[in-house]
Amino acid sequence: MKLFPVIASGAAIVSLAACSTAPVEPRALTNDVWTVDSDGSELSYVTIKAGDIAEANTFETVTGSVSADGAASIEIDLASVSTGVDIRDERMRDVLFVVADNPTATVTAQIDPAAFETLGLGASTVQTLDGTVSIKGVEAPFQTEVTVTRAGADRVLAVSNTPVILDAGRFELTDGLAQLQELAGLPSISPAVPVTFALTFER
Repeated sequence: MKLFPVIASGAAIVSLAACSTAPVEPRALTNDVWTVDSDGSELSYVTIKAGDIAEANTFETVTGSVSADGAASIEIDLASVSTGVDIRDERMRDVLFVVADNPTATVTAQIDPAAFETLGLGASTVQTLDGTVSIKGVEAPFQTEVTVTRAGADRVLAVSNTPVILDAGRFELTDGLAQLQELAGLPSISPAVPVTFALTFER
């Protein structure tokens, strides 16, 4: 006669255990501030010299955030430029960017938070990003497609699908580029620079 209550009680425990281990959907990505994880991010560019010699370079320090309303601001530490050659790094810092007077480049953009509201864990979405790049106080617009992936409950990865082509002339860097060319004894350095990025954001 006591067997049924015991079975019922056991079933209730199993049911509660099953409920407690059910996956919990993480909260939406919206209505929060997201900060760049500099160690988990990469910003790269390619220089082309002497007509057909391409070299990959990076900036090792990138910081920034995206506000709850979607205002994105990214800062690139120009002194963190890394070309793989010490003297070239020094010339980039001192001759081209003049980091003593212009320590950072800034990227700004406005993102629609609603586009990411239902993004689930492991899911991705492709968005067109319109923004502005500022180098040495000179601004120029850019546009690129970005794949945004929710890598964790509080972690998002934004990767450029195609390079952003920046022209040194738009940022009044041609004089500095000419000096670099002369110092390196090169016949040419292309003013067009393809830039790619993979930025990790944390809530």
